[in-house]
This record gives sequence, C-alpha cells and structure tokens, in this order.
Amino acid sequence: MSNWITITKENTYPCQVHIANTRVEKLAHDIAKQVNNPVVACCVLKGAYGFFSNLTDHLKKMINAKGTTIPLSVEFIKVKSYENDSSTGKVKISLTEEELKGFRGKDLLIVEDIVDTGATMVALIDMLSKYEPSSIKVASLLLKKTSRSNDYVPDFVGFSVPDLFVVGYGLDYNEIFRDLQHIAVINENGKAKYAK
Repeated sequence: MSNWITITKENTYPCQVHIANTRVEKLAHDIAKQVNNPVVACCVLKGAYGFFSNLTDHLKKMINAKGTTIPLSVEFIKVKSYENDSSTGKVKISLTEEELKGFRGKDLLIVEDIVDTGATMVALIDMLSKYEPSSIKVASLLLKKTSRSNDYVPDFVGFSVPDLFVVGYGLDYNEIFRDLQHIAVINENGKAKYAK
C-alpha cells in the first residue's frame, strides 16, 4: 500500500482530474514494466470508461520490458452487481460465449473503476479464468478500505478511498454523476434523492 495515494475527506475531495491523470500515467508505467506480450485491455463498463481511456492512451506511449511498444487491443465488458449503494451478490456479464472463448491464451488487463468488497472482481476473474487466458491482471482506479472486503487487492491501484460511496470520473449512483470531472462522496441526502 505504500505506493498508493489515499483520498480522504480531509485531504483531496474533490480529487482533481490532473491528480488522477498523473497517477494513471504512473500506473501505465508500472503496467508496461510487467508486460512482454500483446495485451487485451478489458474495460469494465460503465464506470471505468474514463479511467480506461486515460490508461490506454498512456499505455500506447509506453515501452515494455522488451524495449518495444505494447501491442494493445480493447474489449468492453458490462458487469452489473449493484443497485443503489449495495451489491446484489449476483454478477451479470455482457459478453457472449464466443467472445469469452476468444480470450484463450491471451494476456488480459481488466480495467475497473473501483474495487469495493472484492466480490464482483473475484467472480469476474473466476468466470474469465474458465476460458483459459494466458494471464489476468487487474488495474483499478480506486480501492475502497472497508470491513466488508474479502481482502482482494488488484494488481495495480490508483487511489485508496475510505468506506464512503464515491461518484464522478465515471463512477455513478444509479446512473447519475458519471460526468463529474472529479471524485466526490455522495451524502445520505443525495442517496435518498437519487434512489431507485
């Protein structure tokens, strides 16, 4: 955790885009150091789209451990497990069986907006592993510090956040607030106003 930046109520809300961009560039550098083969970057929609775009833009400019640019292809995965601010415990994925079979033998980089309890990511990794990719690495913009965690930690983490519900920079509350250019906490009044 020493390389992570912790966002707290006291120090950096809202997390300005330039701070996030600098951190994402550092993550791209860290990923590039560990990559030797072509990578399939998988964006977990919808929340990770901004982070994914920023990260892949930086990855395209990086040099890998072999001293070459990183051959990069992209895939988009819609994963749903939340309603309001709670996990439903059920993971739904948008890819077809044929699309999933196409991951066989490939190096996957799953790009996620936030890892909360870790249950969704563990379920996604388990599901994707059945299709025999060569490797699966996970980059998450945020890792929530919560007592509900199953202790899963992504391979690459941008920021750690306290156990509060955050929105913005692609993250939503019932499909609202994705367009914010910063990361913010939604309070109880906001949750009540925008609950389904």
